[in-house]
Amino acid sequence: MKHEADSPLGKTSSYTDQYDPALLFALPRQPKRDEIGVHSQPIFFGVDLWTAYELSWLNLRGKPQVALAHLTVPCESPFMVESKSLKLYLGSLNNTAFADASAMRECVRADLSALVGATVGVKLVEPAAFNMERIGALEGLSLDRLDLHCSHYLPAPELLQSASEEVPVSEVLVSHLLKSNCLVTGQPDWGSVQISYSGAPIDHEGLLQYLVSFRNHHEFHEQCVERIFMDIWRRCKPTKLTVYARYCRRGGLDINPFRTSYPQASPANTRLVRQ
Repeated sequence: MKHEADSPLGKTSSYTDQYDPALLFALPRQPKRDEIGVHSQPIFFGVDLWTAYELSWLNLRGKPQVALAHLTVPCESPFMVESKSLKLYLGSLNNTAFADASAMRECVRADLSALVGATVGVKLVEPAAFNMERIGALEGLSLDRLDLHCSHYLPAPELLQSASEEVPVSEVLVSHLLKSNCLVTGQPDWGSVQISYSGAPIDHEGLLQYLVSFRNHHEFHEQCVERIFMDIWRRCKPTKLTVYARYCRRGGLDINPFRTSYPQASPANTRLVRQ
């Protein structure tokens, strides 16, 4: 089984501009799920939404082509994509010729699907449609409005509380104060998070303090979101729960995990102003 230490993260890498799918590196999801007590079929559904901003290849006449790519990786896949390996793989397309954009897209889709063990969605946005790409905002009540004392900087689920004696509510809460660190390199990962739930009212101050407590935590984006989901699910016992985080890009890629307790459409992969 491959481990984080075997990935190209944090290591000097040779960059190639010729197609090489062997550059892709998969990480198993289950070991980190075991840490948070998800030992069998997860109770959540969802996807990891990626945006690749640095994508280029050649047409058959040798002329460079460029596009953005929106990638959708189902969280049910047994593996996830390691981000630096994806950057290296996409870079290997730079001087590789394809008959057209569709051929390049199908190549990427097939390689990523084979890597993670599930069908990966690949949508290209070519230059003629760049003006259709929008900068959006996560809707919901801002937790960041609260003026409170924070003293926990490693995940502290004990800060989460709900008022089970009160009338159930449905609300959407947002914070831009999420920060964690790469599990391998220690580099900071900055993000915004949206939490939608139905059930006993969750204490807003405790929830914000809990989100802040990830500040010195080392874990990949996807794993942080699943940890947040499971901590809220277990301690606050909502009847419905969705956790959606959008992280700032690094290396020309952003990763945006979406986890929900009930089947629903995935959100549009609309970038935020910090991305």
